[in-house]
Amino acid sequence: MGALDVLTYRPNPSEFAWTFGGAAPIRRLRPETVLELWTEDAFGGKVRGPDDLVSKVVEFPFVNPQTGPFYVEGAEPGDSLALHFVSIEPSRDWAASTTIPLFGSLTTTHTTAGLQEPLPELVWMYEVDAKRRTVTYRAKESGFVVDLPLAPMHGTVGVAPAAFEARSSLVPDAHGGNMDTPEMRAGTTCYLGVNVEGALFSIGDGHCRQGEGESCGVAVEAAMDTVLIVDLIKGVATPWPRLENDDYLMSAGSARPLEDAFRIAQVDLIDWMQAEFGLARLDGYQLLSQASETPVANVVDPNYTCLTKIRKAYLPAVDVYSGAHTRLREMASAYSAERW
Repeated sequence: MGALDVLTYRPNPSEFAWTFGGAAPIRRLRPETVLELWTEDAFGGKVRGPDDLVSKVVEFPFVNPQTGPFYVEGAEPGDSLALHFVSIEPSRDWAASTTIPLFGSLTTTHTTAGLQEPLPELVWMYEVDAKRRTVTYRAKESGFVVDLPLAPMHGTVGVAPAAFEARSSLVPDAHGGNMDTPEMRAGTTCYLGVNVEGALFSIGDGHCRQGEGESCGVAVEAAMDTVLIVDLIKGVATPWPRLENDDYLMSAGSARPLEDAFRIAQVDLIDWMQAEFGLARLDGYQLLSQASETPVANVVDPNYTCLTKIRKAYLPAVDVYSGAHTRLREMASAYSAERW
C-alpha cells in the first residue's frame, strides 16, 4: 500500500453546516482519502455548566453543527460512499446532557400534544476521562454517582438529499442525517447512497455515549476528534444507510411511526441479502425473522430511526460492496502504523 492521502480539517464556527444539502462544499477530496476532523458538540460548545440552559444559550435552528460538506471527486447519483471510522475520541474532558421542554420520548412534544406541562429544563455535566475510558454521571437531586463506559459515536452522518432538497441536521432520512445510532463508532463502515454530484457529506453530533433510543433526546454531547477514510463505490446504489463492522451487517430506516422505520430497515436488509448473497426475498425474510437483532436508535427526532442487524456468521462467505470494509480496515491499520 502506497503513501496515504491525509486531509486534516478543523472548521471555525462560520464554516459549520446546519443542513444536508443547500450548503457549498468546504473541501474537495479524492476517494481513499483519510480525513482527520474535529466536530463541535450539538450545542455549539455553549452548554458548559448547569446554568447554561439550551433555551438561553442556543438560538434555534442553529443546533447540531456539522463539519462539511465534503465534495468527493467522481461521486455521481447511483454511486455509494463508504465512510470507515478509524477513531472517534472526545476532544474535551467534559460533556453535557439536558432535558429540553417539548422534546424527548417521555414528554409532551409539538407532535405528541398533551395538556400536561412540559418537563423542566435541566443540565447534567459529565466528566470525561479518556484514559480510564469513563464518563461520570452525577444525579442532580441526590449524591448518587456512577462511572459509565466511554463509547464514542457520531449521531449525525449523511449526504446531500436528492432533488435540490435541504434537510435540517436534526432530521434523519434516506440520506442519513441525525440517525443517532450507537453503532456509528470506530471500526464501522457506513454506506450512503450518492444523490448529487460530489455526494456532499458531513458529520457531527458526537456522543461520548448514548443509550438505545436516546430517550430524553440528548446523549452525552461532546466535541470529537475523528479520523475516517472516505471511499467511493461506483455504480452501486444504496437506498437507505447501511453499516458494516467485523461481525454484522446493518440497515437503518428512518420514519414516523416507529414501526415504519422498523419495516424500512427490515426490507432494506432483505434486499441487500438478495443482491449480495443471492437469497430469494422470502428466504431472506425467513432468515431475518429468526436471526435478526433490532436496536432502536432514536425515538425523539423528527423521524425515528431503527436498525436491523444480522451476524455475518449466519450468511454465505461473501464480502459485500466488493470487500470495501475489509480493504478500509487494512487502510486504517496502515494509517495507525504510520501515525504511531
